[in-house]
Amino acid sequence: MAVAVRGGRGSSSVGGGSGLGSTLRNFFSYRIFVSAMFTLLFLATLSVLFSSHPFYQEDSVIQTTGHAYMPRTFLALNSDPLKSRLDLVYKQATDHIALVNAYSAYARKLKLEISRQLKMFDDLAKNFSDLQIKENYRNALFDTDGPVDEDVLRQFEKEVKDKIKIARSMISEAKESYDNQLKIQKLKDTIFAVNELLVKAKKNSAIGSSIASKSTPKSLHCLAMRLMEERIAHPENYTDEEPKPEFEDPSLYHYAIFSDNVIAVSVVVNSVVKNALEPWKQVFHIVTDRMNVAAMKVWFKMRPVEGGAHVEIKSLEDFPFLNPSYVPVLRQLESVDIHNRAENATKDMNNKKSTSPKYVSMLNHLRFYLPEMYPKLHKILFLEDDVVVQKDLTALWRIDMDGKVNGAVETCFGSFHRYSQYLNFSHPLIREKFSPKACAWAFGMNMFDLDAWRNEKCTEQYHYWQNLNDDGTLWRSGTLPPGLITFYSTTKSLDKLWHVLGLGHNPSVSMDEINNAAVIHFNGNMKPWLDIAMNQYKHLWTKYVDSEMIFVQMCNFGM
Repeated sequence: MAVAVRGGRGSSSVGGGSGLGSTLRNFFSYRIFVSAMFTLLFLATLSVLFSSHPFYQEDSVIQTTGHAYMPRTFLALNSDPLKSRLDLVYKQATDHIALVNAYSAYARKLKLEISRQLKMFDDLAKNFSDLQIKENYRNALFDTDGPVDEDVLRQFEKEVKDKIKIARSMISEAKESYDNQLKIQKLKDTIFAVNELLVKAKKNSAIGSSIASKSTPKSLHCLAMRLMEERIAHPENYTDEEPKPEFEDPSLYHYAIFSDNVIAVSVVVNSVVKNALEPWKQVFHIVTDRMNVAAMKVWFKMRPVEGGAHVEIKSLEDFPFLNPSYVPVLRQLESVDIHNRAENATKDMNNKKSTSPKYVSMLNHLRFYLPEMYPKLHKILFLEDDVVVQKDLTALWRIDMDGKVNGAVETCFGSFHRYSQYLNFSHPLIREKFSPKACAWAFGMNMFDLDAWRNEKCTEQYHYWQNLNDDGTLWRSGTLPPGLITFYSTTKSLDKLWHVLGLGHNPSVSMDEINNAAVIHFNGNMKPWLDIAMNQYKHLWTKYVDSEMIFVQMCNFGM
């Protein structure tokens, strides 16, 4: 029976033919492999030999910018070990050249006034460049294909390291200076940019506040309309009463308030009465314009003043002597185109008050006619409608005025709030009569001795200067400048705690100063009845608002 046997390497003669063929194939494969390896090694050797070239070109020069280092070939490095050392020294020099040049460019870019350091940087970079073009170094190190002279290399290395040491020292000293200068410059630029934004914001804020202060809030308009509606609906309840004898009694404490703002006047009256030790002796003389006199009367009829205090309400028309033939301001208002005056004033931010209705209103100038308005009185306390009274004021009537007309709190400190800020001292009349360093004082709470006023003929003085200022060359619009002139030598300084100002524009008034004050004044654009009022002070005003009054609730004052 025949059996099939698989042939192998060590098979018997049965598979002899097959084993011989396999052996021949293995032999020839091995020879081909060896030949291929020798061929590849030969080609690689040729490639290395042909690609080998001197590390430095014939005209090699150490560059002062860019990449000057070129990699050596494997064969060249192995053939001359000293050249690797030369490569390292050369690379260090090249790196520091680039660093020195970077700082030099950095200094130029910042445009700093350091020409001496710039020259030192330039000289140092040039020294690095000049070093390698010295003939002995060039011939022995760079322009030779032979072995590197170790002594020359050592000398070259020493000089390079010396210059590197100098470069590092200069850079170390200059770096902090450059960084600080850069920070200072950036800080200056930032401050300048922020200041520009601040100036712009202040200007926009001033314009916005000015517009807001001149406008009538909806709540105030609503209140006036509601009061007028009440007067029309129930005329029998608001008939005019006969004048009370208290209105002319000089033994009582008399106050003058001139305003067209109903709720502001009510706050002034309420604050006086609630802090008065003898409220029944307080007499309030309120004067308003024709448009608001009815609303003012309805308010105080509906909400009588507590404690038995007396309130007299009149309009400008109740004083017939207030006419253009007698009052310079009325004559000037009639003869001058107010629109043109306002248009010119808007070009000058310092003259923005001239566009305000308050400053061109006769109500604002009424304070100069107190002796004629109340001929039987000896003293009267003038209060503006944006003040709040916090203490009993009757002691003011007992102050010895020393023959002066006006008792007021002075507002000057340092060089601020002097006469020079309110009057035009380039005008010869002003320069001749007044001192620019004289201390200014405040309107808002003023005790006037009406007898002394009449003796000094202050109203005549006011008319004289107001007529001279017909063209507006002596002072800008407002009542404080003519007041400073009229009462220049007849003003008695009062203790500052009687009258603290700034609650309508200065957020830095201390609460200790406010709490100790007899009268606080919301002078400025941020009046307490406006939305732009400063929140930290507004409660000092709202606490005296009659919030139970039905029309105040209906008109949404947001107290």
